[in-house]
Amino acid sequence: VALCEAAGFDVVLIETVGVGQSETIVSAMSDIFLLLLAPAGGDELQGVKRGIMEIADIILVNKADGDLKRVAMRTAADYAGALRLLRRREGDPDDFPKVLTVSALEEAGLDEVWDSLLTLATHRKDSGFWAMRRSEQARSWFEDEVRQGLLRRLRADETAEAAMARLRADV
Repeated sequence: VALCEAAGFDVVLIETVGVGQSETIVSAMSDIFLLLLAPAGGDELQGVKRGIMEIADIILVNKADGDLKRVAMRTAADYAGALRLLRRREGDPDDFPKVLTVSALEEAGLDEVWDSLLTLATHRKDSGFWAMRRSEQARSWFEDEVRQGLLRRLRADETAEAAMARLRADV
Protein backbone atom coordinates (compact mmCIF):
# COMPACT_ATOMS: atom_id res chain seq x y z
CA VAL A 1 0.00 0.00 0.00
CA ALA A 2 2.78 2.41 0.95
CA LEU A 3 4.61 1.60 -2.29
CA CYS A 4 1.48 2.24 -4.38
CA GLU A 5 0.90 5.56 -2.62
CA ALA A 6 4.56 6.53 -3.12
CA ALA A 7 4.08 5.77 -6.84
CA GLY A 8 1.29 8.35 -6.94
CA PHE A 9 -1.84 6.19 -6.75
CA ASP A 10 -4.46 7.96 -4.65
CA VAL A 11 -6.86 4.99 -4.55
CA VAL A 12 -5.52 1.54 -3.72
CA LEU A 13 -7.87 -1.44 -3.54
CA ILE A 14 -6.83 -4.42 -1.45
CA GLU A 15 -8.64 -7.71 -1.95
CA THR A 16 -8.37 -10.46 0.63
CA VAL A 17 -8.99 -14.19 0.30
CA GLY A 18 -12.03 -14.28 2.53
CA VAL A 19 -13.32 -13.92 6.06
CA GLY A 20 -10.59 -14.37 8.64
CA GLN A 21 -7.55 -12.80 10.23
CA SER A 22 -6.33 -11.17 6.99
CA GLU A 23 -9.27 -8.75 7.04
CA THR A 24 -8.32 -7.46 10.47
CA ILE A 25 -4.80 -6.79 9.23
CA VAL A 26 -6.09 -5.08 6.08
CA SER A 27 -8.50 -2.99 8.13
CA ALA A 28 -5.60 -1.74 10.23
CA MET A 29 -3.66 -0.65 7.14
CA SER A 30 -6.51 0.87 5.15
CA ASP A 31 -8.42 4.12 5.35
CA ILE A 32 -11.81 2.68 4.43
CA PHE A 33 -12.82 -0.97 4.73
CA LEU A 34 -15.51 -2.46 2.49
CA LEU A 35 -16.99 -5.89 3.07
CA LEU A 36 -18.38 -7.57 -0.05
CA LEU A 37 -20.95 -10.30 0.54
CA ALA A 38 -23.13 -12.52 -1.58
CA PRO A 39 -26.85 -12.61 -0.77
CA ALA A 40 -28.09 -15.35 1.57
CA GLY A 41 -24.62 -16.47 2.54
CA GLY A 42 -26.02 -18.60 5.36
CA ASP A 43 -24.67 -17.48 8.72
CA GLU A 44 -24.70 -13.79 7.81
CA LEU A 45 -25.08 -12.41 11.29
CA GLN A 46 -23.21 -15.06 13.25
CA GLY A 47 -19.71 -16.06 14.19
CA VAL A 48 -16.77 -14.68 12.29
CA LYS A 49 -18.86 -12.35 10.11
CA ARG A 50 -20.08 -10.54 13.20
CA GLY A 51 -16.50 -9.57 14.04
CA ILE A 52 -15.76 -8.36 10.55
CA MET A 53 -19.04 -6.42 10.44
CA GLU A 54 -17.79 -4.33 13.34
CA ILE A 55 -14.73 -3.19 11.38
CA ALA A 56 -16.47 -2.66 8.02
CA ASP A 57 -17.19 0.92 7.00
CA ILE A 58 -19.45 -0.11 4.14
CA ILE A 59 -21.02 -3.52 3.56
CA LEU A 60 -21.83 -4.33 -0.05
CA VAL A 61 -24.27 -7.09 -0.90
CA ASN A 62 -23.45 -8.13 -4.46
CA LYS A 63 -25.56 -9.99 -7.02
CA ALA A 64 -28.56 -7.72 -6.45
CA ASP A 65 -29.97 -8.70 -9.83
CA GLY A 66 -32.16 -11.32 -11.46
CA ASP A 67 -33.50 -14.06 -9.22
CA LEU A 68 -31.23 -12.97 -6.36
CA LYS A 69 -32.36 -9.34 -6.24
CA ARG A 70 -35.04 -9.87 -3.55
CA VAL A 71 -32.69 -12.05 -1.50
CA ALA A 72 -29.94 -9.44 -1.79
CA MET A 73 -32.31 -6.70 -0.63
CA ARG A 74 -33.38 -8.83 2.36
CA THR A 75 -29.75 -9.63 3.21
CA ALA A 76 -28.90 -5.93 3.07
CA ALA A 77 -31.86 -5.10 5.33
CA ASP A 78 -30.74 -7.75 7.84
CA TYR A 79 -27.23 -6.33 7.94
CA ALA A 80 -28.50 -2.76 8.20
CA GLY A 81 -30.64 -3.80 11.16
CA ALA A 82 -27.67 -5.45 12.84
CA LEU A 83 -25.47 -2.40 12.26
CA ARG A 84 -28.00 -0.20 14.08
CA LEU A 85 -27.37 -2.30 17.19
CA LEU A 86 -23.62 -1.67 17.14
CA ARG A 87 -22.19 1.31 18.96
CA ARG A 88 -21.38 4.43 17.01
CA ARG A 89 -17.77 4.51 15.89
CA GLU A 90 -15.34 7.40 16.02
CA GLY A 91 -14.79 8.99 12.63
CA ASP A 92 -18.16 7.99 11.18
CA PRO A 93 -20.82 10.38 9.87
CA ASP A 94 -24.37 9.77 11.11
CA ASP A 95 -25.35 7.26 8.41
CA PHE A 96 -22.20 5.10 8.60
CA PRO A 97 -21.41 2.29 8.64
CA LYS A 98 -23.89 1.55 5.90
CA VAL A 99 -25.11 -1.34 3.78
CA LEU A 100 -25.58 -1.03 0.03
CA THR A 101 -26.63 -3.43 -2.67
CA VAL A 102 -24.71 -3.72 -5.92
CA SER A 103 -24.81 -5.74 -9.09
CA ALA A 104 -21.54 -6.28 -10.87
CA LEU A 105 -23.48 -7.93 -13.69
CA GLU A 106 -25.75 -4.93 -14.24
CA GLU A 107 -23.22 -2.37 -12.93
CA ALA A 108 -25.96 -1.15 -10.58
CA GLY A 109 -25.23 0.69 -7.35
CA LEU A 110 -21.60 1.42 -8.20
CA ASP A 111 -22.10 5.20 -8.37
CA GLU A 112 -23.73 5.12 -4.92
CA VAL A 113 -20.80 3.11 -3.56
CA TRP A 114 -18.29 5.60 -4.97
CA ASP A 115 -20.30 8.55 -3.61
CA SER A 116 -20.41 6.87 -0.18
CA LEU A 117 -16.65 6.31 -0.26
CA LEU A 118 -16.05 9.96 -1.11
CA THR A 119 -18.50 11.13 1.57
CA LEU A 120 -16.80 9.02 4.23
CA ALA A 121 -13.29 10.03 3.15
CA THR A 122 -14.21 13.73 3.11
CA HIS A 123 -15.86 13.53 6.53
CA ARG A 124 -12.85 11.74 8.02
CA LYS A 125 -10.40 14.20 6.51
CA ASP A 126 -12.42 17.24 7.60
CA SER A 127 -12.83 15.91 11.14
CA GLY A 128 -9.12 15.09 11.56
CA PHE A 129 -9.86 11.39 11.96
CA TRP A 130 -8.04 10.52 8.72
CA ALA A 131 -4.78 12.15 9.86
CA MET A 132 -5.09 10.63 13.34
CA ARG A 133 -5.62 7.17 11.84
CA ARG A 134 -2.66 7.60 9.49
CA SER A 135 -0.49 8.55 12.49
CA GLU A 136 -1.65 5.43 14.35
CA GLN A 137 -0.85 3.32 11.29
CA ALA A 138 2.64 4.82 11.02
CA ARG A 139 3.32 4.12 14.71
CA SER A 140 2.08 0.55 14.31
CA TRP A 141 4.26 -0.05 11.25
CA PHE A 142 7.25 1.44 13.09
CA GLU A 143 6.70 -0.83 16.11
CA ASP A 144 6.32 -3.85 13.82
CA GLU A 145 9.60 -3.00 12.07
CA VAL A 146 11.35 -2.68 15.45
CA ARG A 147 9.93 -6.05 16.59
CA GLN A 148 11.00 -7.73 13.37
CA GLY A 149 14.47 -6.18 13.61
CA LEU A 150 14.91 -7.37 17.18
CA LEU A 151 13.80 -10.88 16.25
CA ARG A 152 16.28 -10.94 13.35
CA ARG A 153 19.07 -9.91 15.71
CA LEU A 154 18.07 -12.54 18.27
CA ARG A 155 17.96 -15.25 15.63
CA ALA A 156 21.37 -14.20 14.34
CA ASP A 157 22.87 -14.57 17.83
CA GLU A 158 23.82 -18.24 18.30
CA THR A 159 23.56 -18.11 22.11
CA ALA A 160 20.12 -16.49 22.01
CA GLU A 161 18.92 -18.91 19.31
CA ALA A 162 20.12 -21.91 21.34
CA ALA A 163 18.31 -20.58 24.43
CA MET A 164 15.15 -20.07 22.35
CA ALA A 165 15.39 -23.65 21.06
CA ARG A 166 15.66 -24.97 24.63
CA LEU A 167 12.71 -22.87 25.76
CA ARG A 168 10.60 -24.01 22.77
CA ALA A 169 11.37 -27.62 23.69
CA ASP A 170 10.37 -26.94 27.32
CA VAL A 171 7.08 -25.41 26.23
